[in-house]
Amino acid sequence: MRIVPYRKPVQKVKRRTLDQAQIVRAALELLDEVGLDELTMRRVAERLDVKAASLYRHVRDKQELLVLLGDEISSEIPPVASQGSWRSQLTQMARNVRSVFAAHRDTARLLAETPPMGPRRLKHIESLLCLLKDAGLKPQDACRVAYHCNNFLTEFAADEARLASMAAASGVSKRKLLDQAQKTFRSLPRQEYPTLVAWAEFLIEDDPDGLFEFGLRVWLDGIADIVKRRV
Repeated sequence: MRIVPYRKPVQKVKRRTLDQAQIVRAALELLDEVGLDELTMRRVAERLDVKAASLYRHVRDKQELLVLLGDEISSEIPPVASQGSWRSQLTQMARNVRSVFAAHRDTARLLAETPPMGPRRLKHIESLLCLLKDAGLKPQDACRVAYHCNNFLTEFAADEARLASMAAASGVSKRKLLDQAQKTFRSLPRQEYPTLVAWAEFLIEDDPDGLFEFGLRVWLDGIADIVKRRV
């Protein structure tokens, strides 16, 4: 009788199941590494070690992926506790948004270029509008204030990102880049541009936190003025 040698049973390797959450996480990693312009579906597929066609079972196209990314980043913004004055709550909300914008590359551009959709992102908009309503603003005024709030936060973050990108591309520090800009203003013909020359150091300011807090105060003072006039 022939004796068959013992062989261990072959274990089938389970293939990893791809889902939308994995795709979004991989896209976020790539966003931080290569930036918005270089983020492609092909690169996301390579990161996940799958064929690009596999992604389209879970994400319709790149535009939908960017919307999902905006919602994912929005989930990192801490909610503001419902205590204290409306002004203190709005201040903390704005600071939280700026902090998360700074944590990921090209976040301001991403959110500016995608519609405000997704449950986490919509929740923050809802919270902002409720705070403005509680501050005493009428619906139209509250929506207008929210519009300008969004512009202030996204453009400020985008400006910070542009400055960092310009410094990196020039191979110099941000401080050096700002010094060069100040020198450019100081070199203008004083007879034609006396104020630009005299105020060069203030026009090109290396204090992003100070600039942000100043803009925030202007925004909050404007809300307080609207509330006062509506009473």
